[in-house]
Amino acid sequence: MKDLNGIKYIERLPVVSTEKTPLFVLIHGYGSNEEDLFSFAQDLPQNAHIVSVRALHDIVYGGYAWYDINFVNNEKWMDETQAIESRNKLVEFIDAIVQQENLDAANVTLMGFSQGAILSYAISLNNPEKIKNVAILSGYPEAKIIGDFDQSKDFSNLNFFVSHGTEDVVLPIELGRMGDEFLKSLNINFEYHEYRSGHGIVPQNYYDLMDWIKRF
Repeated sequence: MKDLNGIKYIERLPVVSTEKTPLFVLIHGYGSNEEDLFSFAQDLPQNAHIVSVRALHDIVYGGYAWYDINFVNNEKWMDETQAIESRNKLVEFIDAIVQQENLDAANVTLMGFSQGAILSYAISLNNPEKIKNVAILSGYPEAKIIGDFDQSKDFSNLNFFVSHGTEDVVLPIELGRMGDEFLKSLNINFEYHEYRSGHGIVPQNYYDLMDWIKRF
């Protein structure tokens, strides 16, 4: 486990050396940890530097969160201050690790699940010049975390993979479909997938994700 700018992470160094080394940042969901998505590393490009980050906040019953979530009167409440702090800290972390490891700043991929996917939307849309590819796994564009971003920015560099389970009871499919419409409205290059699954990643979802990565 390493620590950079206050964010703990584990990493897989490039297996194959190339002139420019791409960066993959794996961002887990609520109640999980940095080991969750790190299993993806075995199937990611061998020339990539892969980091899987741990969220900033401990959860009482175990695991970590990028921001607190509570249920009050059947309405989901989130700590917006923590969410925006996590968004900004992750941007700083990306800048720092690119510089520290001499990575290709023009080839950064975010892969996020649930809370990690929600943050991936916010990071990439506010910083399209820093991110190339974004994998959104069971997440949605949360306006309160994205904030008042500049829609006149150049998003032509961005490529999104968006997937969601039609039987997701944690983040219903309607939220996932918001991403489809949202990215269309910004003319961002993306592909959208739905699977007959709950709040998770089924094998076909994983295969489609890896096929998408190979194209970039």
